[in-house]
Amino acid sequence: MSPQSVSLSLFITMFVSFGVCFGSFLEDTYHLTNYQRYSMKPNNEHFGIMARAHGSTPSTRSQRRINVDDYGAKSNDGRDDTEAFEKAWNEACSTGGVLVVPHEKIYHLKPIIFSGPCLPNTAFTVYGTIKAWPKLSAYIKDRRLWIMFHNVMNLRVNGGGTINGNGRKWWNNSCKRNESLPCKPAPTAVTFYGCNNLRVANLRFKNAQQMHVRFQKCNNVTASNMIVRAPGNSPNTDGIHVTETQNIIISNSIIGTGDDCISIVSGSQNVRVTDVTCGPGHGISIGSLGAGNSEARVSNVLVNRATIKGTTNGVRIKTWQGGSGYAKNIKFVNIAMRNVTNPIIVDQNYCDQDKPCYEKVISKSLNLQKTEIDSAVQLSNIVYQNIGGTSASEVAIKFDCSKTLPCKEIYLQDVNLTPEEGDDRTIATCENVKYVQRGKFFPPCSLLDERRKNVNSEAYMIENNGIPAAAKGVTLTETLRKNYDDKKLKDLKVNNYLF
Repeated sequence: MSPQSVSLSLFITMFVSFGVCFGSFLEDTYHLTNYQRYSMKPNNEHFGIMARAHGSTPSTRSQRRINVDDYGAKSNDGRDDTEAFEKAWNEACSTGGVLVVPHEKIYHLKPIIFSGPCLPNTAFTVYGTIKAWPKLSAYIKDRRLWIMFHNVMNLRVNGGGTINGNGRKWWNNSCKRNESLPCKPAPTAVTFYGCNNLRVANLRFKNAQQMHVRFQKCNNVTASNMIVRAPGNSPNTDGIHVTETQNIIISNSIIGTGDDCISIVSGSQNVRVTDVTCGPGHGISIGSLGAGNSEARVSNVLVNRATIKGTTNGVRIKTWQGGSGYAKNIKFVNIAMRNVTNPIIVDQNYCDQDKPCYEKVISKSLNLQKTEIDSAVQLSNIVYQNIGGTSASEVAIKFDCSKTLPCKEIYLQDVNLTPEEGDDRTIATCENVKYVQRGKFFPPCSLLDERRKNVNSEAYMIENNGIPAAAKGVTLTETLRKNYDDKKLKDLKVNNYLF
């Protein structure tokens, strides 16, 4: 073999070896990246400091920066900076730039709408503080809104600063604080309406007039590294409210308010909540759904790795009597409860009004005749898995499901809720619910069901080596009949595993 052939052969061998090694390195890096993506714990102490230190994200460093001070904002107490923000936004929107709210300054805004469409990658970066105008008279035109981002695509809102709803005057004028006052709406602090491909990160929201952050009719949203705070007795101050929104991820956030930490209502689909700390407040809620005999649709919700402490509820589903539609494909997994009054609660008899609520609704037939029918929101395919901690009340688990449409395909696995005080006890109440139990489930439904002889509850108490999980689209009854003969089903009934 000639020297040239030897050299060529060595080169090919080295090149192939390098390709194999480099390919292996890429594969290992891919697995490491994915491991970090799904296993990293939230670092809630430092994200605000890091955001301020870096000043901007890589996607915004090369963009034109539009400082609100250059458009007349003065950040003086008592001064209205709304017009300056409007001018700065118009410039940022039309150029695809970054509106900047400077460090260590407080700006006062009246109700304002930041409208699109805008050029791609428009950003809104808050380093300082935006505070709501204190006079309630400024909200005469629309009491429901303070700051709204409307129809802005590919928007980035970040910076590590604070948005302060200045809500104490609103709370004091609430009918929930003073029953002699009429019930009137109050503004949501920040609303994102019709914003697709939205990223909200590294922000603090505090003391909203009512809700803090609302995502409505949005698609493809990530909201991460947020702190949302209001006193536990502030009325209706939901932390994050999701309505008519699809494909949203809420992660690595701390939320404590006077209402739901996170509320998910009708029209929402593909909602993922991970690594969230909740409390004080009313917990993480789906609903309310079906108010005013309306149709509700919620599906594909995952709540994973949450810590809930000192709240009135843990994970809750609430629906009004007389509603319709569904809430399905919902998972609550890996949740730690501490001193929670109602750790697991399903309330299908929710009625937040003075007059009574009824399941019966008026229906018109094809010949236009009116008849009364029973109606409810159907709850199905709901998983509670690896949930543990302490209950502040005796009833740690409550399924108060509809008589008309009982809760079905409820899966309970590795649930352990003990009393907050050592000498107390916990129980479960289970009305009109069909469920499968796998692994530990404490307190069990069966103890109270047997004592009360509740014929409306149908429990599938299957041990660890029991029935396989139902396949998608297959009912529990079908699965039971497929896996057990008549004799086995009879034995299950006799031994109170199935009744």
